[in-house]
Amino acid sequence: MERSSRLVIAGGSGLIGRALTASWIADGGEVVVLSRRDPAPDELPPEARAARWDSRTIGKWAVELEGARALVNLAGENVGGGRWTSARKRQLRSSRLEPSRTLVEATARTRVRPRVFLQASAIGYYGALPAGEAPLDESAKPGSGFLPELSKEWEAASLDVTALGVRRVVLRTGVVLAREGGALPRMLPVFRLGIGGPLGSGRQYFSWIHLRDVVAAIRFLIEHEELSGPVNLTAPEPVTNRELTRALGRALHRPAILPVPGVALRLLFGEMAEVLLAGAAIAPRRLLESGFVFRYSRLEPALEELIGAGE
Repeated sequence: MERSSRLVIAGGSGLIGRALTASWIADGGEVVVLSRRDPAPDELPPEARAARWDSRTIGKWAVELEGARALVNLAGENVGGGRWTSARKRQLRSSRLEPSRTLVEATARTRVRPRVFLQASAIGYYGALPAGEAPLDESAKPGSGFLPELSKEWEAASLDVTALGVRRVVLRTGVVLAREGGALPRMLPVFRLGIGGPLGSGRQYFSWIHLRDVVAAIRFLIEHEELSGPVNLTAPEPVTNRELTRALGRALHRPAILPVPGVALRLLFGEMAEVLLAGAAIAPRRLLESGFVFRYSRLEPALEELIGAGE
């Protein structure tokens, strides 16, 4: 890595941002995290720098974009953080659209542009796909519903950066599996008690990716300048929710046979229950065709690495 390589990350205190920061710094790079608050001491490596921003206005932080190796926009509130009330939906939109537009505006003011703009998105772009259908790749059209509409707007909010001559990559990320956060730590307590099981029919797809592969893929996309546009960040072998629960049960040496009825999830979570009850099999075609090698392409070895050693 070049000594002058500077990575600027918006939303860098989240799960992916923290792991990417640690990886980049470990290889001698420089990282500046744009943050709306002062990060806690254990959130970022001591070598990382934090720059305050409000995600809506250009400030002193914008100087960090000058000549940056990459600008990574991961800003956006968790869609699973609460019921999708009208107010919550507005917050989910604004937490994605405002930072994206602000970063494009700040990029336009630089004399030496960042070499690449990596824009976060999600496989929610594709909507739901019935069980048994062939996996979707990056050429698939968006689905219908709140998540596809939100993803389309999120991606479109940074599209103007390409008119500035900046390469833009859209990271359509699946469910990230990690010890440090995300979906897996939320699921484990129930399964450790032996009362886990499939959600709804269990036939809905679960397109996942190990955190290590997320970081490796982002770094791959930074370095491979021939790649632009949407890229699916998912493991090559998606599974159904039923297959996921069985794999979790085996990894934990617990039964995983108690289903959770879809009607109960809808009563508990409202419209947000569709995140749990619907999904799509997503293929990382562009990564594979470009020569990226997944460390964890199958679910069971990934779970064994994440939780098996401690059980």
